[in-house]
Amino acid sequence: MTIVLPRSAPVTGRLLSIDALRGLVILFMLLDHVRETFLLHRQVSDPMDIASTEPGLFFSRTLAHLCAPVFVLLTGLSAWLFGEKYAGKTDVSAFLFKRGLFLVALEFTLVNFAWTFQLPPSVIYLQVIWAIGLSMIALSLLVWLPRWLLLTLSLLIIAGHNLLDGLHFPVESALHVPWAILHDRGWIEVSENLRLRTSYPLLPWIGVIGLGYALGPWFARSVEAGIRQRRLLIGGVAGLVGFVALRLLNGYGEKPWAVGDSMLQTVMSFFNITKYPPSLLFIALTVSTGLLLLWAFERVQDRRWIRWLTVFGSAPMFFYLLHLYALKVLYLIGVALFGLNQGSYFGFSSVAAIWLGAIVLAIALYPSVRWFSALKARRRDIAWLKYL
Repeated sequence: MTIVLPRSAPVTGRLLSIDALRGLVILFMLLDHVRETFLLHRQVSDPMDIASTEPGLFFSRTLAHLCAPVFVLLTGLSAWLFGEKYAGKTDVSAFLFKRGLFLVALEFTLVNFAWTFQLPPSVIYLQVIWAIGLSMIALSLLVWLPRWLLLTLSLLIIAGHNLLDGLHFPVESALHVPWAILHDRGWIEVSENLRLRTSYPLLPWIGVIGLGYALGPWFARSVEAGIRQRRLLIGGVAGLVGFVALRLLNGYGEKPWAVGDSMLQTVMSFFNITKYPPSLLFIALTVSTGLLLLWAFERVQDRRWIRWLTVFGSAPMFFYLLHLYALKVLYLIGVALFGLNQGSYFGFSSVAAIWLGAIVLAIALYPSVRWFSALKARRRDIAWLKYL
C-alpha cells in the first residue's frame, strides 16, 4: 500500500517507526473490515448517526479513520526516502508512475473481486488502493516542484478543497466523470451492466501525499533523531490544536457538532467528521495523530511489540490482499453454515466480538506476513516483489 524500502543496511529508528505506524493502522483497518464483514446488521454511515451508534462502535470506526490518511502520508514520505537512498527524482518519478498504475489495475481486479466475488463485475468500488495509485501518479509529476512550492500547494489543497463541496455536475455534463473522480463521490455509469463507485475522491489525497513527500527531509540520514522528533511533536500538537480550534467554530467543511444528552455524546458529536472526501478537519485530526505516533514509536523502538508491528508494516500490500480474501472465505463459510433467512444476517452480536475476531485473525495471518516480508528482504533480485 506504499513503497517498501530495500534494506541493505541496518534499519534505523526512523524507518522502524514508519513501518510500525503502518503496521498499527493496518490492524485498525483489519478491525474495520471485520466489522464490515460480520456486523452487517449494524453498519454505520459517514459521518455516523450519534443517536443510533453505540460508543464502542463509534470509537472503533473512528480508529479506522487513521488508515487512509496515514497510508497516503507514508507513501509520500517513503517516496522521498527512496529518492534519498537509492535514486534521484527521475527514478522516483518513474517508480511512482509505474507503481501507481499497478495499484489502479489491482483495484479493478484482485481487490474488487475480493469484495464482491463477482466475475464479470456489475459494480467496481474505487476505494483506497485506487486513491493511493492515482495519488502516486500525481506525485510522480509533483516531485519536480521545489519543496516549498509542493508544501504550499499540498496545504492549499488540504485546507481549501472544502470550498468546492457545493460544486456538482449532472450526469449529462462532460464534467460529471472527472469531477466524480476528483471530488464528488458518486456513480459513473460505464454501461448497462457496469457501474463504478468513486468511494475515495482523489483531490484531497493528492494534498496528503504531497505533504508526506514534503516532510521527507525531516527523515534524512543527516537529521539528528532529537531534531526530527521535536519537529514531529510540534507538527502533531499544532495540527491537533488547529483541529480543535476550527471544530469549535462549527463553520467550515463539516456538519456542526452539538451538545448531547451526556458528555460522551457531546464528544462523539465533536469527533464525528467526514471521510468521503476527507474534510480539512478529518485530515488535520488523522495526520496530526499520525505525526505524534511517529514521534512516539521512534522513542520506543526497542520494544518487542514495535518489532511485531513492523512485520505487518513491511508487507502492507500483501497483507491487504491476504486479509480481504481471508475475510471473504470466512464469510462464505458462514453463509454455508448458517444461511441468510428473510433478510436477517448471521455474524457477531457485539463490538467486543469484532475486536476479538480481529485479534484472532491478525495472529493467524502473522506467520504468512512474516514469511513474505522475509522473502522480500532476501530476494531483491525478483523485481516484481517490490510492488507488493
